[in-house]
Amino acid sequence: MIAVLLTASGIATLVAMLRRRFVLATVKGFSMAPTFRPGDRLLVRRTSLSRLKAGDIVVVVPDARMAGPRPGTGYVIKRLAAVPGDPVPEHVPSPTSTQIPPGWMALLGDNPDASRDSRDYGLVTQQQLVGVVVRAIGT
Repeated sequence: MIAVLLTASGIATLVAMLRRRFVLATVKGFSMAPTFRPGDRLLVRRTSLSRLKAGDIVVVVPDARMAGPRPGTGYVIKRLAAVPGDPVPEHVPSPTSTQIPPGWMALLGDNPDASRDSRDYGLVTQQQLVGVVVRAIGT
């Protein structure tokens, strides 16, 4: 009986640790095609902006500017186009200079024709960052 309780407690602790470190996200549109398709499930590792580089695929919590025609649909999945100190990508509105300011990032979809991204809503704050996509785990 005690062994069963210890095993169950250990499993519960492991699950809690994994949930703090990782998130699952589901692709809902075509903005990241051909890299990801609607329905793909993604394993996302929670991390900070300082640990990322341009080219990483990230997951963010949308704000009112980003919601578009589908408000309240969960996460936004985009490619990190620029991090603090990088040049602001072409066609991305920035209230400051030609460099990404500290605490901000520029996000672009892999499929520009089907993507609402930083070209539409501007820069995104690091507080919105959930994490970086580690891998697709199936549909």
